[in-house]
Amino acid sequence: QVQLVESGGGLVQAGGSLRLSCAASGRTISNWLTGWFRQAPGKEREVVASISWSGVYTYFADSVKGRFTISRDNAKNTVYLQMNSLKPEDTAVYYCAAAQSGSNWRAENAYRYWGQGTQVTVSS
Repeated sequence: QVQLVESGGGLVQAGGSLRLSCAASGRTISNWLTGWFRQAPGKEREVVASISWSGVYTYFADSVKGRFTISRDNAKNTVYLQMNSLKPEDTAVYYCAAAQSGSNWRAENAYRYWGQGTQVTVSS
């Protein structure tokens, strides 16, 4: 069993930055595809970014390309989402999730383990 805990959310002005962390416990996620999703009020949850177990491959939704980066430190069993140039439309609860390596990074149902989420609010 894997427990994922997100941190780093908060309130930031448009144009600002935040770094989210996803810490895993109970079992290593170093060999798992790990992704970030978000859900805004009244909207469906959507994938934001994902990273392969090795960190070599990264994937981003079009809406965040060029502004967000994803990285991981397998020694710390932690995945990060660096969010720059934040916009009000980035406001959402952000979740990290882990899927078996080789899964379709866009497929929400491929992710087996989920965190509880962290709120990100971007003011205009």
